[in-house]
Amino acid sequence: MGMASEFKEFAMKGNVVDMAVGIIIGAAFGKIVASFVNDILMPPLGVLIGGVDFSSLSVVIQEATEATEAVTIKYGAFIQTCVDFLIVAFAIFMAVKVMNSLKKEEEVVEEAPAEPEAPPADIALLTEIRDLLKR
Repeated sequence: MGMASEFKEFAMKGNVVDMAVGIIIGAAFGKIVASFVNDILMPPLGVLIGGVDFSSLSVVIQEATEATEAVTIKYGAFIQTCVDFLIVAFAIFMAVKVMNSLKKEEEVVEEAPAEPEAPPADIALLTEIRDLLKR
């Protein structure tokens, strides 16, 4: 089997396609969460803590000169990224929890013994007549 045909077989498997769709949706979801955190969540949180803008929090290690830029540790951006991660992780946890509960409900429905269907009226009548004749 040639390399091209092996790659084609690998790429066309359902799991690979599902994974690619998941990665694309995950990237888009990450952008939504980043916007939610940056534009909606962090401004009021900054006001509550005294007007702090987390994205601008940093420690200057070396001041800027004409030849070089300032060297800073941007811990505010790190805090914001951590908040982004926690929100994404919580959202994924909730989605997995919902999916697992739906899966359990399907299993319960599948495991429940199916009640036998009532026979048609003519069969029920013939069965009743048979039982009466046996007596």
